[in-house]
Amino acid sequence: ECILEPLSLPESPGGVAAVESSPYVPCIFCKECYLLAEQNQLLKHMIIEHKLVIADVKLVADFRRYILYWKKRFAEQPITDFCSVIRTNSEAPLEEQDNYFLLCDVLPEDRLLREQLQQKRLREILEQQQRERYDISFHSTCMFCDQEFTGNRSVLLNHMAREHAFNIGLPDNIVNCYEFLAVLQEKLDNLQCLYCEKVFRDKNTLKDHMRKKQHRRINAKNKEYDKFYIINYLEFGKSWEEVQSEDDRELLDNLEEDWSDWEEHPVCAVCLFCEQQADTTEKLYLHMQKSHGFDFPKIKSEHGLNFYQQVKLVNFIRREIHHCRCYNCQEKFQSKGGLISHMEETEHITFLPARSTWDQPQYYFPTYENDTLLCTLSDSEDLITEDQSEDIPVVSEDISNLKALKQSSVLNQLLYEENKSQERF
Repeated sequence: ECILEPLSLPESPGGVAAVESSPYVPCIFCKECYLLAEQNQLLKHMIIEHKLVIADVKLVADFRRYILYWKKRFAEQPITDFCSVIRTNSEAPLEEQDNYFLLCDVLPEDRLLREQLQQKRLREILEQQQRERYDISFHSTCMFCDQEFTGNRSVLLNHMAREHAFNIGLPDNIVNCYEFLAVLQEKLDNLQCLYCEKVFRDKNTLKDHMRKKQHRRINAKNKEYDKFYIINYLEFGKSWEEVQSEDDRELLDNLEEDWSDWEEHPVCAVCLFCEQQADTTEKLYLHMQKSHGFDFPKIKSEHGLNFYQQVKLVNFIRREIHHCRCYNCQEKFQSKGGLISHMEETEHITFLPARSTWDQPQYYFPTYENDTLLCTLSDSEDLITEDQSEDIPVVSEDISNLKALKQSSVLNQLLYEENKSQERF
């Protein structure tokens, strides 16, 4: 019954559902639609037909959501409430003049929208990166020796770096790895060098070129690769080059730390007996008490559990439930649902087995790698009672032979030498 592979609790389904991305983006003013990949065509259309210019489009994290937001706002209020007006041919006759409208982040509403879209994209990218980090179903082939790799993506990336001197960075710094490898493979299939991007007549010539010129690396200046590195998502409006070129000494000039943009990630702890999730431990404890009759705070208080004992108890219960086994009567069941029904009906879920059953070193190790509940446990302030304080042994000083103790004390020798030195002077 040993657990031979890492376990993971179900990912949070209770979060805000991601809006399904459509391949089409509508014009802000009319019914024209363009594919998301044809972003420049839409921008050209809005400039020519509607005289609207959007500044710094490359800094917009989600172009479609950005356009849909302003389409709604322009339907509610006139465009002049939001955009600066740029008049062209101002010295020409009135009929030859044109008014263009500039939408940019000088407008506080636009700036706030761009920052919110950036933060949302960063959260999505970090979640995607986290999934890829622990994905053990990865399967791909080496681009240089056709050897197949399964398990975690780091196995393939480390192999290419070690065996073929092809290093695209640390696996944990990469996101959307499958797509990244597909882009690189397509370039090689088209006989294109990954660094200088020249095209060669055959595969052997390409291999010789990349080996001799030491071009077994990607071109860092190619913006096509930026979306595959986490560093390009971390700071609003900054590329990896700008982030790396910043002098850290400038940060020391500003000693006051600003935490105003800090966003606490929700807890999303999972119930010990079902897949219910909650964003606070209070809500989770209330759910376990009402739905399953398991009062964790009461048990912690009655048994005087410190932090480490709580950890062992949680891991013990997790493991028993994973094995579909009642932790009180040790009866096994075919399904988790059958087990929980039994434990609730017999009230075995309410009481703990003997402390020696679960208070063991093996339960220091989490049953589930991503068990957030373990991170929220804490010692109770009222665990130290008068009864417990009386249990602390106090050894009294033995004064039965105090005279002999004084005579044999090393202090007597020090005092004797001190008095003798004073007599000399």
